[in-house]
This record gives sequence, structure tokens and C-alpha cells, in this order.
Amino acid sequence: MARVEREIEIGASQKRIFDILDDTKLAPKWNLPVNEISEISEGKWAVKSNVGDFTSTRTETVDPNKLSMRIEGGIFNSMGYFLSPKGHKVEVKLWGEFDDEKNEKILVKTGELLLQSLKNYSEFIEKGGNPDDFDKKQITVTP
Repeated sequence: MARVEREIEIGASQKRIFDILDDTKLAPKWNLPVNEISEISEGKWAVKSNVGDFTSTRTETVDPNKLSMRIEGGIFNSMGYFLSPKGHKVEVKLWGEFDDEKNEKILVKTGELLLQSLKNYSEFIEKGGNPDDFDKKQITVTP
């Protein structure tokens, strides 16, 4: 199984970032690759995204350090996040596992876009921004 990892530093508290990631129903608000999400059952979600439709099932939650999920019906099999404080910032590492190596480039691009979206939203909220005013399509955001 192939694996990709990407990381980014975010100027927001570890707890705030974790809470954003942990609240799955928020994903369409901040996550540019996610278009729609609906709960199937506790911890299981139907996701419509720019890399296709899939089902995500939470497999691990360690507040405020990591989240993992199993993916069914998508081009990747599992993904997750590790959050590590780095001074006044938090390093967020996103990882994903997949079978078909021809999908690596699109998964890397999508992962980078996801991390940038998380950074934009987390820092916007950390600075006192109103979630209703956030536009995930903006590259640079200020509250």
C-alpha cells in the first residue's frame, strides 16, 4: 500500500485545530476539496468531494493529538492527522494510504489543498473571525 504525507504549520491553538477536525459536519465550510457531507451513523459519514464520493468512518480519536479514518469507495483507503505543538504554532501532518500509485499526484495536490484550507480557517477563527464570514475559496483570509 502506498502512503503520502504532507505537513503545514498553523498559527492557532492545538485544541482549536483538533476541534475543527473533530467536528466532521464542519468540513464543507472550510475544506475546499469537500463539497458535501452527511452523517450515516455515529462516526460514519458520506462525503462528496473533488476526488469522488466516499464513506469515511472514524477509527481513532486522541484529543488533541490525532484523528484517523477508514475510507470506503474512494481512491484512498485511510487518512489521518497528527497535531504537534511547535513553539507558538502547531505542525499538522496529514497522511493518506492508497492502493493505486497512479493516484499519488492527485492525492498529494488534494492533501496540500486540504491543509491550506485548514490553516486558513483555523487562523481566521483564532483571530476572532466569524465562521459565517469565512469563504473557503479565498486564498488569503483575514477576520
